[in-house]
Amino acid sequence: MCGGKFVLRRPVSAAPLTHCPACKKPVRKILSTFNSPRTLSISDAKKAGFTVLKRTGKGEYERQ
Repeated sequence: MCGGKFVLRRPVSAAPLTHCPACKKPVRKILSTFNSPRTLSISDAKKAGFTVLKRTGKGEYERQ
């Protein structure tokens, strides 16, 4: 027996894993929360090609 828990990071598009690769017992999928590596600064966002907007009023934005 493998101990009952393991972590396997796979793309959402991958076929579901139905059995443990070590002990062949049935498994269930538990999704983790999204983890952003860091918050982008305005200058980093601009360098990455994003359009940065600043709110000027209710429903009104302008480019920074």
